Amino acid sequence: MRDLSVIPVLDRGLGNSAYLVDLGDGRALAVDPSRDLRALRVTADRHRLAVAYAAETHLHADFLSGARQLAATDGAQILASASGRREFDHRGLGDAEEVDLGGLTLRALATPGHTPEHLSYLLLDGSTPLGVFTGGSLLVAAAARTDLVDPDQTVPLARAQYRSLRRLATLPDATAVYPTHGAGSFCSVPSGAERTTTIGRERATNPLLAAADEDAFVQRLLGSFGTFPPYFLRLAAHNRRGPAVITATPALASLSVDQARTVLAGGGQLIDVRPAADYAARHIPGALAIPLRGAFATWLGWLVADPATPLVFVADPAQDLDELAWQSLKVGYEHLAGLLHGGVAAWAAAGHPVRTLALVHPDQVDPDRVLDVRQASEYATGHLPGARHVELGALAGQAGALNGAPVVTMCSHGERATTAASLLERAGHHDVAVLAGGPNEWAQATGHPVEVDS
Repeated sequence: MRDLSVIPVLDRGLGNSAYLVDLGDGRALAVDPSRDLRALRVTADRHRLAVAYAAETHLHADFLSGARQLAATDGAQILASASGRREFDHRGLGDAEEVDLGGLTLRALATPGHTPEHLSYLLLDGSTPLGVFTGGSLLVAAAARTDLVDPDQTVPLARAQYRSLRRLATLPDATAVYPTHGAGSFCSVPSGAERTTTIGRERATNPLLAAADEDAFVQRLLGSFGTFPPYFLRLAAHNRRGPAVITATPALASLSVDQARTVLAGGGQLIDVRPAADYAARHIPGALAIPLRGAFATWLGWLVADPATPLVFVADPAQDLDELAWQSLKVGYEHLAGLLHGGVAAWAAAGHPVRTLALVHPDQVDPDRVLDVRQASEYATGHLPGARHVELGALAGQAGALNGAPVVTMCSHGERATTAASLLERAGHHDVAVLAGGPNEWAQATGHPVEVDS
C-alpha cells in the first residue's frame, strides 16, 4: 500500500483547512482551495508539486473558492458535485463515481447535510481506503451546521447530515479523516483545536455519532448553532457562478485626502485596519475599526453589508497590504478604492477632525458600564457580573437603541471591543471606552470571580 502524503494548508482566520495530496509523480490534488492561493502555492512549490486537480466538497459559504483560479492558471481539472450546478467548466460527479488520479482513485460519496449537494471524497489505493476528505460533513468531534442554505431546509438537512455521518462511520477505523471546517469556523462548533482525525476515533468519541437516534442527533446538532456572518448567505451563489479569475496581484491605490473624501461622499466606507492601540490613540471619525489579523475577512464581511461598497483603508506603513487585499477578495469584497496616503496624520494636517478613544484598565472599570461583544457561547463561559451583552455582529443594528450612558466595550483581547467602540461612535455615542483585556484579566486585577451562565 502506498504511503499517503496529505499536506494541510491552514487558514486560521476562517478556521478552515485546504489540503494538498501528493500523487507521487510531481502532481497534486488540491481539496477545497480558497481564492487566496498564496499559502497553497508556497506549499506546492516547497514540495515541487503541480496542482493537477482541484476538488470541491461543497458550495462554500464562508470563502470564495480558488478552484476556478487553479484551472485558469495551473490547468487543474475541477472536480465537484454534478448537482451543484456550477456555471463554469468542471467535471460533475455523482455518488460513487470515481476519478483515476494515476495510481490512486478518488471516489465521490454523496454526504448531504451541510449543503444539499455536498460530496466527501474517499481516496483509495486499489480497494484500500487511505483517507476521506469530509468538507463540512464529519468533523473532529462535530459536524457542520445545516442552517446556511434556507431556514426551511435546516431540519431536513440536519436529518440528511445524520445519515451522511453514519455512512462515513462505516469506513474502516484506520481511515484518516480530513475535514475542511475546524476550530474557529463559523460553519461548525468543534470542541477542540485538532483538525484531523480517524473514522475509528470519531466513532468512539464524536458526541453526534453517539446520539441515540435521528431525532436526538437533530436536537443536539441544532442546539450547537450560534450566529454567523450575513455574507455566508450570498457566497454559495457566488461560488456557483464562479469567482472572477484574478490576473494580477491586487494593489491598493494611494489616495490623497481629497480623493478619499470624494469616495466616502459617494457612499464609500472608511476602514481603519491599524492595531487597536493605534486606533485608540487617534482616528478619523466615522471610520470602522477592524484591526488587520487572521479574522479580518470575517468581520469585514459581517459588518459591511454591501460588497459593492467602495472601501478606503487606513493602515500603518508596516502592515501587509497584500494580506489586506487578499482577505477582502476571498470573501467577495472587490471594490478596494485605495489606501489613504499619510493616514490619520495627513487627514489632521488637512484640517479635518480626529478623535481619541480611552483604554480602561481592568481594575478601573465599573462592570455595570461594560458592554461585552463576544459570541454568546463565550459570554456564557465567563463574564463580568452586571455586564450587558450584545454580540459584535448584532451591534450595528442595536447601537442606536442603547442608552446614552457611558459605555466600556470589551471582548477577549481588545480587537472586537475596538470595532464595537467604532460602531458606537458612528451611532452617536460620545462617552465610549475600551477595556484593555478580557474577563480573565478583570478577575486577576480585581480578585473577583467572573459570572458563569448555567
